[in-house]
Amino acid sequence: MPTDTQFRPNSQTTDFGKRPAADVIIVGGGIAGLVAALRLSTSCQVLLLNKGGFGEGASSLWAQGGISAAIGDDDSPELHAADTIRAAAGTADPEIIGILTSRAPDCIASLQEWGVDFDTEDDGSPALGREAAHSRNRILHIGGDSTGRGLMETLCAAVRKQPTITIRDHCVAEELIVHHNRIVGLYCRNLKTADTPAEALFAPAVILATGGIGGLFEVTTNPSECTGEGLGMAARAGILLADLEFVQFHPTAMHVGITPAPLATEALRGEGATLINDRGERFMVKVHENAELAPRDIVARAVWREIHAGRQVFLDCRTAIGANFESRFPTVYQLCRNAGIDPARMPIPVAPAAHYHMGGIATDRNGRTSMQGLWACGEVASTGIHGANRLASNSLLEGVVFGAAAADDICRHLAKRYENADRSDRGSSILAPHPLPASRFRCYDAKISTLTLARLRQLMSANVGVVRQQESLMATLHELDGLIAQIGDKSAMAANMLLAARLITEAALQRCESRGGHFREDYPTPNPTMRHRSFMRLNDDIAKRSPQVIA
Repeated sequence: MPTDTQFRPNSQTTDFGKRPAADVIIVGGGIAGLVAALRLSTSCQVLLLNKGGFGEGASSLWAQGGISAAIGDDDSPELHAADTIRAAAGTADPEIIGILTSRAPDCIASLQEWGVDFDTEDDGSPALGREAAHSRNRILHIGGDSTGRGLMETLCAAVRKQPTITIRDHCVAEELIVHHNRIVGLYCRNLKTADTPAEALFAPAVILATGGIGGLFEVTTNPSECTGEGLGMAARAGILLADLEFVQFHPTAMHVGITPAPLATEALRGEGATLINDRGERFMVKVHENAELAPRDIVARAVWREIHAGRQVFLDCRTAIGANFESRFPTVYQLCRNAGIDPARMPIPVAPAAHYHMGGIATDRNGRTSMQGLWACGEVASTGIHGANRLASNSLLEGVVFGAAAADDICRHLAKRYENADRSDRGSSILAPHPLPASRFRCYDAKISTLTLARLRQLMSANVGVVRQQESLMATLHELDGLIAQIGDKSAMAANMLLAARLITEAALQRCESRGGHFREDYPTPNPTMRHRSFMRLNDDIAKRSPQVIA
């Protein structure tokens, strides 16, 4: 990796005659963005943009289950890969999965070097748990069910210590700047002064690590900041997208009238907790041989069917965990108590909730997107690891592995770029200055976005949720087109959310089968001819929001 003195942005101007804001702009401060920033900090000036406050608003912060890695004596990266492929329902990329699982042990070691302190057994060995569809105990935790918070707090502290990383909070990215088929920067806006014009920031490398799309649904376990805006931005720029139809719904979100829905981690079922309906029936034993530890999509649909039939569903932890609940799962325990539930003595009411997006911006093994200058990592990216159904606890691992991979690739790219530029015309513009393209959005209107988001969430949960069918998908597309036309350029937030939702709905309509997290009531079985990933991009006439589906 290049050393700290090998390249700096101050010696170069951009194609528009503007001085770059940094070597690299990272949008998003979840685990993928933080890992990328730390890897880049030894050789680059990094600008890290956060939609909320630093360390807030990322799904990573709320992760309870843990992070997976084959470090046990009875485990191997090959077994981990096999479990991941099996859960992915036939559409995952085995090569990328092999990269993920083989690098996992080293990534765990890197996290420990940054100060992460994983739970251990009495003898000091790693405490490894098991979750659904894993064949071995390979889940590492921090503080029982506080893994995400433990990771985020440690990585945020490490980032704050780096003088080469500049943090800008309450700053939302609205639009990527495209020049000569290359991303050269982005427009952003300070949410504290959202009525002021958008600011153009330039950099030779941009990383999108904006997280998922759970906030597009009425019931979600994601923070309110996760509304698919990064996906919408990338789509507008003509970036290739992948697997948008595959949305994972967590089967055991607490159904207690709180938004976002608190999560009852899968680790509870890993410890023996059972799902029962209001008749006291343990219904999962009739659905799958692994009962409560079946793949998430199967469990989520079974819970949905019980609720759709008019029955309530509960997660019963009384026998399996009982009096040990508070010490073993302090985060869930406190969430339950806040809702008036004592989980040691009372079953927890649950329902499926939008949890994780397997689709996103198509990337390669280095986090590169289809357009030069842009990388993506974390949940906003679609690497091919998760296929149609994510294996539990692989998401934090993916953020670490591919956040690091994107950072390392950018270091190589920038070293070559600045070396070549220095030889030719140090200190001058690499290309002749060009007019700055204007931002298409007038504002980031919170009022418009709030009203739009309420209806959007209703639509997505009702028609693009756990169970889908053609008629309701087509009706949703029609209404979304109307909302898109109504919003126009009035609000960047609403426009990007609506576009992300429209593309997800279109992808769900195009896949006429059921596979993994995508279930079509009118096509309830897998179609062998569709056992592949799906790709999509907007046509050249972006104003029409017309997606081009690529087989």
